[in-house]
Amino acid sequence: MTRVTEWLTWRTAMARALYGADGFYRRPGAGPAEHFRTSAHNPVFAEAVGRLLLELDARLGAPDRLDFVDMAAGRGELAAGVVEWLAVAAPALTRRLRTVAVDLGPRPEGLPEAVEWAAEAPDGIVGLLIANEWLDNVVCDVAEVGPDGAVRIVEVDPETGAERLGPEPDRAQREWLARWWPLAGGDESTADPADVPGVPSVPSVPGVPGADGPRSLPGARAEIGLDRDAAWRSAVRRVERGVAVAVDYSHTVAGRPRFGTLTGYREGHQVPAVPDGSCDITAHVALDACAAALDPGIETVLTTQRDELHRLGVSGTRPDLAQASTDPIGYLRGLSRASAAAELTDPAGLGAFGWLLAFAGC
Repeated sequence: MTRVTEWLTWRTAMARALYGADGFYRRPGAGPAEHFRTSAHNPVFAEAVGRLLLELDARLGAPDRLDFVDMAAGRGELAAGVVEWLAVAAPALTRRLRTVAVDLGPRPEGLPEAVEWAAEAPDGIVGLLIANEWLDNVVCDVAEVGPDGAVRIVEVDPETGAERLGPEPDRAQREWLARWWPLAGGDESTADPADVPGVPSVPSVPGVPGADGPRSLPGARAEIGLDRDAAWRSAVRRVERGVAVAVDYSHTVAGRPRFGTLTGYREGHQVPAVPDGSCDITAHVALDACAAALDPGIETVLTTQRDELHRLGVSGTRPDLAQASTDPIGYLRGLSRASAAAELTDPAGLGAFGWLLAFAGC
């Protein structure tokens, strides 16, 4: 019997594949860590976030309750790591700390009791909300320049990943593309980088093909960030006083990838983006657009993970070799920490991730 193809927009296909009843992020098991490694799985990242919390606590004047909210928490690795680091580095602070891990799955076994588990972020946050590799999994439509030079929305077969060109973008999509990722009528964006502090300092993630050259030729693609902008605006509005931080694969107006970035990950390998629920579906984030979508009065800084972690004291410098003879255990610990720090700050890897900081009421 011939199968009838169900063509969906990528936005609809991603929503079903990632967050539907049998979606990738609702499945039991080890969670995202089974399929890909993120900064949250590195203990030095938890230390850096802990240091950021200490800075923020001082900036807020040591409030009676200091919130730490971890968006898209996976299995709670980062939340647990921060709580454990602070218990040693600042035990007095932990008595004022409320830690909330936000994810759609059930509460993982073995998560420290100090970590609350929730399906959505709380309102009235006083402290830090961090979204590590969340926005790249927020759904997006994909647009492509057709053979006739017209921009169309890409449709996909959710069972095979086959694609075809569908309707023209609607008005909101056209306006977003014109400002942030123009595909036709020229190669320059109409966005003003001066509107978003730090934009010129954030490069495209290394390894993305076609980050330069004409973007109006047939086959050129863009991932429309309207849903990401709205998701980030909603998250930042949850912060009453404090900082919201988005950490992600990113690019800016200075270097949009010519053919987009949509891809899949399964069991540690990059795989074709087939939205059948069997793999992660992800696309890099236009963090400059996310920053510009925030409410007036929200100060933003856009930088790289490498620069921000260096500012927080994370360094991949190896310990002095002389320590190996006087304190061999300490030397080995220092080597391990240096290796972990180097992974997080590698300019050809995690160090190139964008960090978008949004300051609310502080």
